[in-house]
Amino acid sequence: MTSKLLQWDIFCHVIDNHGDLGVSWRLAVELAERGHSVRLWVDDASALAWMAPHGHPKVEVSNWSDAETALKLGDVVIEAFGCKLPTPIENLIAQQRSTWINLEYLSAEGYVTQSHGLASPVMQGTAKGQIKWFFYPGFVNGTGGLIRETDLKQRQSAFDRNAWLARYAPQISKTKAHPQTRWISLFCYEPSALQDLLKQLVINKTPTNLLVTQGRSQQAVAQALNVLQIPASGAGHLQIEQLPYLSQTNYDHLLWACDLNFVRGEDSVIRALWAGKPFVWHIYPQDDQAHHRKLQAFCETLQMPQDLAAIHAFWNGISGTPLPSIEQKHFENWTTWARQNASQLERQEDLVTQLERFVSQKR
Repeated sequence: MTSKLLQWDIFCHVIDNHGDLGVSWRLAVELAERGHSVRLWVDDASALAWMAPHGHPKVEVSNWSDAETALKLGDVVIEAFGCKLPTPIENLIAQQRSTWINLEYLSAEGYVTQSHGLASPVMQGTAKGQIKWFFYPGFVNGTGGLIRETDLKQRQSAFDRNAWLARYAPQISKTKAHPQTRWISLFCYEPSALQDLLKQLVINKTPTNLLVTQGRSQQAVAQALNVLQIPASGAGHLQIEQLPYLSQTNYDHLLWACDLNFVRGEDSVIRALWAGKPFVWHIYPQDDQAHHRKLQAFCETLQMPQDLAAIHAFWNGISGTPLPSIEQKHFENWTTWARQNASQLERQEDLVTQLERFVSQKR
């Protein structure tokens, strides 16, 4: 698809653990890679130091507070995940008639196809009379699709798993691994099931190398190991390696390198889907338990194997039954499902292609 090159302004308010920023940055970069000019307005860009250490020459990162004095907006303004735009920006939208889009959170629930692309007239305030358009990412036709870079498959095919593991998991890589050793990555909040998982991996007959991501994941693991009186490096059939902060590129590499990935939030679950590897999603918990419905819709839409869906339920605190056994015999079926799922999703138009077309129709 050939699209008219535009100036895009993306507004992101960092709410929880950089997930919103991660999605916004990927969106900004993909738009820039297609020739558009992009400004990313964010209230806390500190995570980009490790998330995207080299930045991007066509993505300008601006401080949210500076938007109060902005004199001009781009052709398109994206309000990421319902963040409230500063009043001066709404004034400029009204004056310049920029195309105004609310990029919503990812969900497999039925309301997504019903709500995607709908107009929301602004009824009050300085932008009264303007139209905000709702754009919903999703897994099925009739939604906005998923962010997917045009060169993703080529990069994945060229990936050197052994070289990457030797660099980022040097202590484990130096040991002589059993032929059936499996690699598992862990990116999570503080799941109540974490102790059960660690205990299971220690006594499981299949050796496991667990790679733990920086931040809350490492803190949660340290606390669980302390309670269980297990050394930081692991015990029994479990070896543990603590990872440094990973760039978005290297987080993809982590997912590609492992046999099973525990992921959390929106950005990482999309990357886990493209990796074509089995995964367990720690969905963001909500006080009203709405995440339970969201997770159920996700598992059903993706036709997840029942045993893997049962692990999801336990990991997310929905099921009170013991953690199902993560056995090597399940991995072949899970991997087949993950690859078929990735292949099916790749046939869907990606989010940026759909977003470009959507904007061209509204301008």
